[in-house]
Amino acid sequence: MSGEARGGRSAQLKHTGLRHGWTTGACATAATTAAYTALLAGDFPDPVTITLPKGQTPSFALAAEELTDAYAMAGIVKDAGDDPDVTHGALIRATVRRLPAGSGVVFRAGPGVGTVTRPGLPLPVGEPAVNPVPRQLMREHVARVAERHGGSGDVEITLSVDDGEEIARSTWNPRLGILGGLSVLGTTGIVVPYSCSAWIDSIRRGVDVARAAGRTHVAGCTGSTSEKTVVAEYGLPEDALLDMGDFAGAVLKYVRRHPVERLTVCGGFAKLSKLAAGHLDLHSARSQVDKGFLARLARRGGADDALAREVSGANTGLAALQMCRAAGVPLGDLVAFAARDEALAVLRGAPVAVDVICVDRAGTVVGRSTVA
Repeated sequence: MSGEARGGRSAQLKHTGLRHGWTTGACATAATTAAYTALLAGDFPDPVTITLPKGQTPSFALAAEELTDAYAMAGIVKDAGDDPDVTHGALIRATVRRLPAGSGVVFRAGPGVGTVTRPGLPLPVGEPAVNPVPRQLMREHVARVAERHGGSGDVEITLSVDDGEEIARSTWNPRLGILGGLSVLGTTGIVVPYSCSAWIDSIRRGVDVARAAGRTHVAGCTGSTSEKTVVAEYGLPEDALLDMGDFAGAVLKYVRRHPVERLTVCGGFAKLSKLAAGHLDLHSARSQVDKGFLARLARRGGADDALAREVSGANTGLAALQMCRAAGVPLGDLVAFAARDEALAVLRGAPVAVDVICVDRAGTVVGRSTVA
């Protein structure tokens, strides 16, 4: 994973057959480096090479460039490798202008890059949504270019993403109070396929925003149906809703370190049966519904041997639930209580009260626990 990756193309990940990609922060740093070099030296390096925080030196081909007496602009198309990243293929532009000596590096949000409008994020309200690590990476590269070509290093960097405002609608940004476009993200500069690091980071930022807004009750939901359920049950505002998806562990571990008074976990019965069985990643590729476990729970709820065998051989978790409901066995509640207990175990005594709600595909509550 080094300088052989030309033109922003991703390199092959060992053992997986998947290509890694480059974060928006890495692309923005490369575009900034190319633009500032052109502003000082009169020509764009193409490809442009940068050094990432862990020492990798990828090179990126320029997809756009413009040079005037007042500014230089360079653009790079993001390659997220084999990760299903919504920003894959986006054109990330950096426009660099000189500033008076002593001004330092100033960041601006251009079209398609969001602005922070709520407290709780690692940036003050009013700042462009350019995260701290990419900012530091850009500052370092500006300093290197300045030293190489005799500049002061005092510049204004305006970052923009073509169609970024439209792309951002499918991200967490509007809920986090980042308005007007995408965030410029990345801690290592590298996108690892299917690591879902951006989603997990968004969960953490969601908790931060909820805490900063004074929310004492938040809900981790597996999808839009479960979100509607908790809103109907508790009237929670949007900034108290965490789009947990399959990452129950990410929610629980972060809330353990950053407690709120109450956490409701709400999701589909089958997914939450995985949490009840001790799985913290609920994705179908990484955990399966354990019908044997459901059969053991059903026995606790009064199921006889015949029903337990039926549950153990059920095609789906929902089928097992329906069998038990027909027999008067509260499997939904049993799963909710077991999931709550697993959540409390992960929280390790953190001052967080937890309850669990299981729903079916229509959003009907099919199981719930008390608060503990």
